[in-house]
Amino acid sequence: MSRPGTRRSHDDARPATLALGWLGGDRQGAQVLETARRLLAAEQAAKDALPPALALVCKVARIERQQITLAVPSAAYAARLRQLAPSIVQTLAGGGWNLTEIKVKVQAGLLQSQTKKSGKEVVPLDNAALDAFDELRGKLRPGPLADAVKRLLDHHRR
Repeated sequence: MSRPGTRRSHDDARPATLALGWLGGDRQGAQVLETARRLLAAEQAAKDALPPALALVCKVARIERQQITLAVPSAAYAARLRQLAPSIVQTLAGGGWNLTEIKVKVQAGLLQSQTKKSGKEVVPLDNAALDAFDELRGKLRPGPLADAVKRLLDHHRR
């Protein structure tokens, strides 16, 4: 008898592992899997050649012959990417990628699909905090800061 936890049954296998095994099982699935792996590897290589802010939003959309298509969420990112295109091509070529041209595509929904919940827990202000802000508001001169504290109090006391 085997010890608990030493062997995994087929039912316990992770869905991703099962999906990869299924994809690799036939010729067409293996081609899809290889294309996905190639795109991910190219995306990582491109991100390594980009400034951090641009790397966060840039995705590889396609590789065709010696052309790579990079997708970004706005025209501002696209303009910056076009400026950097020669150095990116040079970096990718130095990394073993047989690419000579970068095509840039703007995909507005790209950033929305990448945004994730921060995972931060929102804790409402308690009465002691509200009283402290109320006291602070009483000590402030009229102006933008006093108005902001008033809006904060109004918002949290609703």
